[in-house]
Amino acid sequence: MNRAFSRKKDKTWMHTPEALSKHYIPYNAKFLGSTEVEQPKGTEVVRDAVRKLKFARHIKKSEGQKIPKVELQISIYGVKILEPKTKEVQHNCQLHRISFCADDKTDKRIFTFICKDSESNKHLCYVFDSEKCAEEITLTIGQAFDLAYRKFLESGGKDVETRKQIAGLQKRIQDLETENMELKNKVQDLESQLRTTQVSTSPAGTGTPKSPSTDIFDMVPFSPVSHTSSTPTRNGTQPPPVPSRATEIKRDLFGAEPFDPFNCGAGDFPPDIQSKLEEMQEGFKMGLTLEGTVFCLDPLDSRC
Repeated sequence: MNRAFSRKKDKTWMHTPEALSKHYIPYNAKFLGSTEVEQPKGTEVVRDAVRKLKFARHIKKSEGQKIPKVELQISIYGVKILEPKTKEVQHNCQLHRISFCADDKTDKRIFTFICKDSESNKHLCYVFDSEKCAEEITLTIGQAFDLAYRKFLESGGKDVETRKQIAGLQKRIQDLETENMELKNKVQDLESQLRTTQVSTSPAGTGTPKSPSTDIFDMVPFSPVSHTSSTPTRNGTQPPPVPSRATEIKRDLFGAEPFDPFNCGAGDFPPDIQSKLEEMQEGFKMGLTLEGTVFCLDPLDSRC
């Protein structure tokens, strides 16, 4: 695999978008197997994996074992590897987890791709013998990846980064509210010390009623204890009781209700879906390399 794969800027694909979006493209191949690799990309990485799996297959072939045949079903939902007769799914590789795909230009039958396993999060390299269809399969996976990324953007992927920024702002607001509460507690402690000092220095035995003590701003300090209202009743009814602070809406240091970006109605994603969207965003952000060519993920960037 010593030739760098290049694509024209217009990305002329082999299949219609409908074929990959509403259906799938099937291919028959022989499955040499999969092996763990250290990196998600790299020609040398897949070259070593192919060499390793080919050697293992030669040993099994000498023992009389045949290379198993599989069916590949490629669509915007991933690359499925099935048993041809029973149609049992052996592997299901989602496109946002596929980071590298290459075909051997010296041996047009061999192609391979690297996919991050959904359970172990290890990078696995899958190797196939495709009867001289390697380049076509590689291009089909590339087209499916491109379409899947566009569908991801249309279905809410754009909101993921915005929600991350909102979550960061929410955390900052919570930190400010905590800091504000700590400052309030310190002010109350200082006011308490000031009142204690005023009581200890006042002359004893004076019967003159004292006016409420004031704080350092010459204001009457707030007391959480509700005073009995002296407002007279009107029409034989008692004025409505003053609500206790426990039932009041929590407000920030500016007197406004704290902003909660995740309590804004039907537009929110449940935590499991939000986590899935973030995982897909990270996968698409890494991009898919076709033998050295990285597809640009920014649809506004005309240079790619």
